[in-house]
Amino acid sequence: MQLVRQNENSLPKRCRTACTVLAALLVAAAASGCADGGRGQAADPGKRASPAAGRPGAAAGPEAAAAEARAERLKRQQAARAAAAKKWGLAKVPLAAPEPPAEKPRITTREGFEVEGGEALPPVFTTVPTKERIVFLTMDDGAEKDPELLRMMTELKIPYSAFLSDYVVSENYGYFKDMQARGVTLSNHTLNHRYLPGLSAEEQRREICGEQDKIEKYFGKRPTLFRPPYGNYNGDTLRVAKSCGIKAVPLWAAEAFPDHMEWREWDRDLHPGDIVLTHFRGREDWGGSMTDMIRNVMKTITDKGYAVARLEDYV
Repeated sequence: MQLVRQNENSLPKRCRTACTVLAALLVAAAASGCADGGRGQAADPGKRASPAAGRPGAAAGPEAAAAEARAERLKRQQAARAAAAKKWGLAKVPLAAPEPPAEKPRITTREGFEVEGGEALPPVFTTVPTKERIVFLTMDDGAEKDPELLRMMTELKIPYSAFLSDYVVSENYGYFKDMQARGVTLSNHTLNHRYLPGLSAEEQRREICGEQDKIEKYFGKRPTLFRPPYGNYNGDTLRVAKSCGIKAVPLWAAEAFPDHMEWREWDRDLHPGDIVLTHFRGREDWGGSMTDMIRNVMKTITDKGYAVARLEDYV
């Protein structure tokens, strides 16, 4: 029996169209496999194809890359901090503070710390409003000028703020200039550390605004933060402070010494946003060095699960 070869032209039009489409698809599939160069699933069944960008598992975008870079940077910083903690004899490695907020919190005067007509005056507070487990370390006066303190804080990368009185700072402005160059903000603690409520408004002006002038002259920047000596003030204090550029009056919730802590609050504990006070003092004043004091206060802060943040990032 003789086979009869059917002429292509004799096929129905519908069949010819379907065959043409099928052939085109086969050619396209083959071309795709060649272009893939063996990378795709068709070329290598044992290897999964890379997902498309924007889909689950896609390659990291700029935000993810930035987050990864920051995580790597923090890892290196914490390793350096661990080495410094060992060098300086800290009981534990200090915790790293979170990134500061994009917008600073609104600061108001603590209840019970108000003065008459003080609504428009610089707020007086002991704690910064935040939910983060952070505290702020501040140092007053400037009598002790221990170079070991500068090295220790720089290597540990622990931020702190200095509230200076000129009668002791003037012995060595260079020490505090070095401190400022290391990133420490220098703020106002009056010229002579006098009890301000016992002075007239004009005498207070000389103490507060005079220190503003000194800090601007020797350190190039007029402070916006002011702490009254002993934490004592009245309405004249705040009005005078505002008149010469002060924006806020941070006091403290706890005070650190080389061998103990003192507390303002009844529960004798730290709270998110608490301000911790200490002083530039040495062995002649409190039986320990500045570095001893840092070891003690950092043990307390770290044991309680807190990190030290930079006050000026929040106020």
